Amino acid sequence: MMRITNVDVVRIDRIERAVDVVVDGGIIRSIGRDGHPAADGAVIDGAGKFLVPGFIDLHFHGAGRFQVDAGPAELAELCRLLPRYGVTGFLPTVIPRPPEPHRALLASLAGGAYEGARILGFFLEGPFLKLTGALPADALAGLSPRRIEELKAAVDPYPAVFAAAPDVESASELIPLMAANERTRTGRVPVFMTHTAASVEQTRAGIEAGITHATHFYDVFPSPPETDPGVRPCGAVEAVLADPRLTVDFILDGEHVDPVAVRMALCAKGAGGVCLVTDANVGAGLPPGVYRGVGGEVEFAYEGAPARMTAGTAGTQARGCLAGSGLTMDRAVRNAPAMVGVDLVQAVRMAGANPASVLGLEAETGTIDVGKRADLVLLDAELGVLRTWVNGVAVYERESAGVAVRLRRAGR
Repeated sequence: MMRITNVDVVRIDRIERAVDVVVDGGIIRSIGRDGHPAADGAVIDGAGKFLVPGFIDLHFHGAGRFQVDAGPAELAELCRLLPRYGVTGFLPTVIPRPPEPHRALLASLAGGAYEGARILGFFLEGPFLKLTGALPADALAGLSPRRIEELKAAVDPYPAVFAAAPDVESASELIPLMAANERTRTGRVPVFMTHTAASVEQTRAGIEAGITHATHFYDVFPSPPETDPGVRPCGAVEAVLADPRLTVDFILDGEHVDPVAVRMALCAKGAGGVCLVTDANVGAGLPPGVYRGVGGEVEFAYEGAPARMTAGTAGTQARGCLAGSGLTMDRAVRNAPAMVGVDLVQAVRMAGANPASVLGLEAETGTIDVGKRADLVLLDAELGVLRTWVNGVAVYERESAGVAVRLRRAGR
């Protein structure tokens, strides 16, 4: 049992000041100023800091010197690393390969043993894409129902979250197979739209087939060509914004997308329809420099900068092409008020409650509410991470945090 005292709790729609949170068995049992049961266990003085729900990253390739695609040993390092950035759950993101190496890598990742941030599924960013972006072009092949079932089986017992472009051949037949998963509570998993030049009609068809979310929205979503001089064409972006069933996420580093697009999405989708992601590459969280990660050798001009290729790949991408980001989720949360102008409640919602809802996990995590998992983060006044708990277990504490912890027995 654990009691966190004197914290400003960031709820989904407000901040509750100077309250206590009691956790027992990894579950939040009470929130408030009075009437808590005596805690037989740790009492943690939050000293007026912010207590927020753990962040959930829906799109993540790597950080530090570790990469998801490098195998289970490096994924285990990432699970241990991510709580220092407030992440308590995430979708490790795997880039496409030819069929057999792809299946084998996923099976090895799914078979690993992990501690720290929870793996909530695997995001398969390909091969069902129309545009490569920074991905290998030779891997975008073998698009068939059989391939979908093989990839699902490879990541079992985790859910497979597929990326899909609604303009690939047979998309309307393939997308329903991606969305079906009998192991989940609803029998379905989200399908993420990305890397697409789809028309309005193709996007609408993809949504009807089962697409529910658009990831790294605006990036690798090119504008349609102007065919009637003076008439601005509409395409996938407009179709996504116009459909209330879809949620979106953004890489909010100031370069991947103009913050005005995030503000527009919030107007179109409302407070619950927009998420923050990192799409982080090897080198995220490290000083500026050159690192080797997704896309090959990438360079970061400053801390938190986009990852940019130092050389072209296979003649398709030029030097300086975007290849993920140097964001961490705590930095993305700090960027939201500074770049978009939202308050702390909305910034935290975009990193916690909204991603949880995208994954269908809103009943168990994503907000600080009685009965939910104690996936929690203590932030200082500058929104830096002091301490992170997963299921009520402390998995990270900043060395200089100065958080007072004492043991207490019931009745004393």
